[in-house]
Amino acid sequence: MDNNVPYSVKQSILFSHKVAQLSKALWKSVEKDWQTWIKPFDLNINEHHILWISYHLEGASISDVARFGVMHVSTAFNFSKKLEERGLLAFSKKENDKRNTYIYLTDAGEELLMKTLENYKPSTYTVYGGALPIKDLYGKFPEFSELMSIVRHVYGHDFIDIFEKSLEKFEEDFTDEDGILTRKITANVK
Repeated sequence: MDNNVPYSVKQSILFSHKVAQLSKALWKSVEKDWQTWIKPFDLNINEHHILWISYHLEGASISDVARFGVMHVSTAFNFSKKLEERGLLAFSKKENDKRNTYIYLTDAGEELLMKTLENYKPSTYTVYGGALPIKDLYGKFPEFSELMSIVRHVYGHDFIDIFEKSLEKFEEDFTDEDGILTRKITANVK
């Protein structure tokens, strides 16, 4: 065995295959559910993701959107441009940073994003349904700590920091009352 390789090639292949196969199966389900969720709003997954990222990052650069949205910069820019044409995003430059383009949700963009969140139905999301037996057994949903560690080592600490901040912002901005998602009054309403 090569001294520079800490594990066997066989272990590496098996691990890589498990991650690839499980990720692909999971993504296929998530993709189908996500598309069904946002279809009534004339959005595709990239557009919805950009609206979501724009909400959480409040003035994200196109590079930030691409990095956090796990998409190519040109994809982030092109879909952001389409959202701008629909009046859902605004583009701007900062006084101290003329090189980067920043995007902000317009009032219409924020309103549409909120409508998509209100329209979410947990019972139609198959991955959520697939996790319910774990929640029933252990009293909580999977934590994903090992998966997050892998992602942190692949995409960096900044990616996970932004991810965790977006989850915290969602927790702070919204409440669930009788199965209905509502925005808290203290959220930054424009």
